Amino acid sequence: MDTCHAAIEPRKIFVPVSAISKFHRTSVPPFSLLSIFLNHTPMHKSFTKPTRLYLSKMQSNILPISISNPFFSNRTSSSSIVPFSAAAQAGAVFINSVDYDGDDLAHSSIEDGKKVETKPLLPRVSSHDSISGTRLPSNSTGSVSFQKRRGTRTASESNLSDLRGGRRRFFCHNAGRTDGDSFSITRFGSKVLGYIGSGYRLITGFLALQCYGILIMPGVLQVAYYYYFSSQVRRDIVFGDQPRNKLDIYLPKNDGKNDGPKPVIAFITGGAWVIGYKAWGSLLGLHLSGTDVIVACIDYRNFPKATISDMVQDASRGISFVCNNISEYGGDPNRIYLMGQSAGAHIAACALVDQAIKESDVTQSTTWSVSQIKAYFGLSGGYNLINLADHLSTRGPYKSVFYSIMGGEESLSRYSPEIVVQDPNNKNAVSLLPPIILFHGTADYSIPADCSKTFVDTLQRLGVKADLMLYKGKTHTDVFVQDPMRGDDKLFDDLVAIVHAGDEEALRKQVKAPPRRRLVPEFMLKLAAKISPF
Repeated sequence: MDTCHAAIEPRKIFVPVSAISKFHRTSVPPFSLLSIFLNHTPMHKSFTKPTRLYLSKMQSNILPISISNPFFSNRTSSSSIVPFSAAAQAGAVFINSVDYDGDDLAHSSIEDGKKVETKPLLPRVSSHDSISGTRLPSNSTGSVSFQKRRGTRTASESNLSDLRGGRRRFFCHNAGRTDGDSFSITRFGSKVLGYIGSGYRLITGFLALQCYGILIMPGVLQVAYYYYFSSQVRRDIVFGDQPRNKLDIYLPKNDGKNDGPKPVIAFITGGAWVIGYKAWGSLLGLHLSGTDVIVACIDYRNFPKATISDMVQDASRGISFVCNNISEYGGDPNRIYLMGQSAGAHIAACALVDQAIKESDVTQSTTWSVSQIKAYFGLSGGYNLINLADHLSTRGPYKSVFYSIMGGEESLSRYSPEIVVQDPNNKNAVSLLPPIILFHGTADYSIPADCSKTFVDTLQRLGVKADLMLYKGKTHTDVFVQDPMRGDDKLFDDLVAIVHAGDEEALRKQVKAPPRRRLVPEFMLKLAAKISPF
């Protein structure tokens, strides 16, 4: 008898080709080679129990293999996976056994020519009479018409399609799950890298700030001595009931020659809305007080103890105190200028616009008037937070922190003076605004000079008197820190020229004044400019 040699662990067995040929000669619908093997292998009975149980379990996992119909050799079926010719020539079937304890195994075996039949693992497929529904013997299937066999074949092919579709759905499901796991891992990795990058930026920024402070320390110590020990400085004047509602006033020297009221600059310092402090304006106060200008540095609460609404409220209270009480310190209430630097420029602009809106509403009471402000000076400020948010996340506060400072992302437009003044409902308020002059360095990477340009353009389009003064090649801190410590401060000269405009005596005094003293060596200032985190 011709045989196909099949290997199986732990022993070898032989599968009769006649068994396969028997099914091949009949028009049997697609079936499993494993079914043939189980029903026609003489040594099936000699399998170990674990092996037999494993074979029985494969009933739910085996993919049926279709045998082509010999009556239609040229016919190709979509459900045909392996043709009989390939199966007959394959020569072997490999089955791996696993250790598993089991008791009963339904099988069919052939031993010594005597067939002992029990319930098969995979039931045989027999032909049915499509008319009477009676079962036909296997030896009579050759006389059944093709139409009857075709109906059975079609049903079997549909079953195979269901199995193949189920397997396809299984793989698609697993593929989707794998994609989801990959996405989760990728997202987790991105977060980890983001945290690492954030930590790196924080550490490097902190170290750069420390180095920057060390390099300008000679000038800081001299200004600090003036701040704490000069009789011209009035520190910690309380103007409100909230923490840090205090201001410092820098008074000119009283030489007895000009005892009249002095012009006043109400100054709000910067600090990224987080580290702002009134003492940061001491260098400006030191220089301007020497030209008969009073400087009032207003303090305000910082984040996280306060948000932008609290900061604007603190600034407005400080401005109100200056407008109503500066005459007690020799200031002229009719010549008060409002100024802010960086975040302070934004806070001051918000306070000014908000006050104008209140004044345009006759139902609201105010403690100071926009008409008392002769002009507004904005130094290196940002006035459109929506456009500035993405840029600040790379240089200053992270976007999530920035949104928290502003009281939420929805508050960005409310605290963007450039957007507020364009609201048609605020047309009357815009007409109350004083002249606005913005100063900005062209090499400012913390807050680009375009922020001032667009604000000035918007104000001019709305009929507000506005002007822009750019300092070529100057960074965010050059104009306010390094240049004053050099003793060559272009911003200082421009402010004096504007404040003392029309005062011939004050201008002559400024021309005759000795050159300002250098506070820090040049090489240290250049190095500080290179490593500045601002």
